[in-house]
Amino acid sequence: MAHSVGMLGQECFDLKKKAIAHLHDYSFMDEIPTIDYSLLFSKDHNERAKSLEHLGKACQEFGFFYLINGVEERVVEGALKGISDFFELTNQEERSGYLKKNSMDRIRWCLRSHAGENREHLKIVTHPVYHCPSKPDRCKIRRATFNLYPPSLQSKGSIGLAEHTDPGFFVSLIQDVNGGLQMLSHKGNWITVNIPRNSIFISIGDHLEILTNGNYKSHIHQVILDNNEVKRISMATLHGPSLDTFVAPALGFIDESHPPTYRGMTYKESLELNGFDEIDVQSSLIQLRMPLSL
Repeated sequence: MAHSVGMLGQECFDLKKKAIAHLHDYSFMDEIPTIDYSLLFSKDHNERAKSLEHLGKACQEFGFFYLINGVEERVVEGALKGISDFFELTNQEERSGYLKKNSMDRIRWCLRSHAGENREHLKIVTHPVYHCPSKPDRCKIRRATFNLYPPSLQSKGSIGLAEHTDPGFFVSLIQDVNGGLQMLSHKGNWITVNIPRNSIFISIGDHLEILTNGNYKSHIHQVILDNNEVKRISMATLHGPSLDTFVAPALGFIDESHPPTYRGMTYKESLELNGFDEIDVQSSLIQLRMPLSL
């Protein structure tokens, strides 16, 4: 989530922002859709089919949605409590032991991502072996980034995390204080995410956009310190394929009218374009996009 890009990478990322209206040519409303997880497995065929259609539309027309009735409230609260306990360790050396030393580190703690950002984070990447911090005991998750946005003297509206998209198939997010996260629509409008209580925010990742040949959308997003008097804790969990999986537009999304939009490569190769970071990195979609035919 915290990788500096060179001039070329930044130019590519800016290009995606300018071209977003062209790449994501679909209807959009500012109200973020809600998907009821329990209805996706309803025994009523019509109800289940309607819910699956709703899910597909959310992925196509939005690229992000709220998920309800998927996880018990005590589980969400327990996860946030574990994250809070880590960031409240009194001895900073206990945290600095996880300070990122190189791009292959599986547990990485950092006080800041980029200059001007106000964030402390812990990233856990566990492929294929399970790695977790030893303290606190309850701080266990498979593959995630934990973020602490502390109270800040900076002006309201300052950057907590710069604009980016996420690789992988999708990212799930929970947080203890609403606000902060903003998604960029194809119209160029920033939409503030206010996650309902006991809900999970789901956003489509770059590789699901690649797999669906652009039918499902990976959106640029950022974190703004809209309430600089309150600390905010979030947990973003990446869901993606194994490193050796070859990801390319699936045949079901390709025909004469819809040629491949992206070139394929292994998940590992595409991550290497981003310095092997897995969450909160600059988008590699532009680099993988096939040139438009004249």
